[in-house]
Amino acid sequence: MILLKDILTGLETVRIAGDTAAEVLALSIDSRKVQAGTVFIAIAGTSVDGHQYIDKAIAQGASVIVCEKMPATTNDSVVYVQVKDSAYAAGKMADAFYGNPSARMKVVGVTGTNGKTTTTTLLYKLFKALGYKCGLISTVQNHIDEVVELATHTTPDAISVQQLLGRMADAGCEYVFMEVSSHAIHQQRIAGLRFAGAAFTNITHDHLDYHKTFDEYIRVKKQLFDSLPDTAFALTNADDKRGMVMLQNTKADKHAYSLKVPVTFKGKVLENNLTGLVMMVDNHEAHFRMIGTFNAYNLLAVYGIAVLLGEDKMQVLSVLSNLHGATGRFETLQSDKDSILGIVDYAHTPDALINVLATINQLRTKGQQLITVVGCGGDRDSAKRPIMAEVACEHSDRAILTADNPRSEDPESILNEMEAGLSAAQKRKALRITDRREAIKTACALAQPEDIILVAGKGHETYQEIKGVKHPFDDREVLTEAFKTLNK
Repeated sequence: MILLKDILTGLETVRIAGDTAAEVLALSIDSRKVQAGTVFIAIAGTSVDGHQYIDKAIAQGASVIVCEKMPATTNDSVVYVQVKDSAYAAGKMADAFYGNPSARMKVVGVTGTNGKTTTTTLLYKLFKALGYKCGLISTVQNHIDEVVELATHTTPDAISVQQLLGRMADAGCEYVFMEVSSHAIHQQRIAGLRFAGAAFTNITHDHLDYHKTFDEYIRVKKQLFDSLPDTAFALTNADDKRGMVMLQNTKADKHAYSLKVPVTFKGKVLENNLTGLVMMVDNHEAHFRMIGTFNAYNLLAVYGIAVLLGEDKMQVLSVLSNLHGATGRFETLQSDKDSILGIVDYAHTPDALINVLATINQLRTKGQQLITVVGCGGDRDSAKRPIMAEVACEHSDRAILTADNPRSEDPESILNEMEAGLSAAQKRKALRITDRREAIKTACALAQPEDIILVAGKGHETYQEIKGVKHPFDDREVLTEAFKTLNK
């Protein structure tokens, strides 16, 4: 039996009205999921204020209400706990309710604009290959050792995170590797977690629709490192302009990785082609199946984290050399006829798109045409739309502008904003095809033998969201179908 007082330990409260010896059967931040014996935690979110649903939660059986503002009228049969920050309280209470799971495992958080999914996925695969039971919390999938579940958010809400970690701990996982988004940090979704270490990949233009300014975006990312204990490690990318900023105020053991300057984990790219990478890592030559300089950074980060967790350097390099990255991250497909190379990548920010295109341009041979299919999501940072179109046209021979996930917006309006960033010369290189399936098919029809087609923006996603409805759509499947048409 779990009592309310047991999960309030260590949590600063403003006021408590009622008996804290009340039994707790569940926690919820969603009034629709409340049943008898549930603690309902009212969170003032960005779009909905949970305080508006307190009466509904009580009507459905909530026995405890956690809130920042006490209701004008209270129910004598309900316990009320007033706190300064309900979102933070949700994480702390959930941590206690699920048995302090992050204290029973080594949890490593990875944050940054790009590379989080690849880095955490590689870590999961690496430590599984090294013989450990592991958990993974990522944009694409969550893994409870061998059990795979589709992810709905990069970082789930605070209660879901703790519940997931509890299941991982109960399954015997020793390590958990999780993506930590800026939204999750800002919204206290990682409150109550004990990190054994954290790593920073890079920071570029993204999520400014939420954070408003780049400085605020950086500040939020930095909070992860500021909150680390002195028993943890902090690893950063020294080649990123803001990389060393992440270490300024942390109590953790500080380390960095780099392809350019001498730091704890130094790498150098010796060969970079469409079959993989050859690198010097801490003076050892290693061959990797992954492609591109951006993946060289991801691999260095994984190597550094593994070594900081106590693994043998040579064994880590040996296993890493045989691993592939995450689904929809620079994933390659090839047509049987004409050997056209298709690349599907999640690049949905200007910097990520530049990195992918720069990698392809560095590796393609003279005469190989590069055709890029790209769109921009609706209800998201609109400032990047003209930049995305400009980048696609500037670094490709042809660019096809199309729909991504328009969500509630008109896709034609999104494409208008993308086209606004193009010069007259760039417009001559661009086609506008709103239907994404037709855009991919057109790219295949335009391609000559051995050309390269990049389909950017959606990566691992298996849907396209239009007017609030998710329709089945997988760039990899559509590209494969288009290749089959060419083969006939």
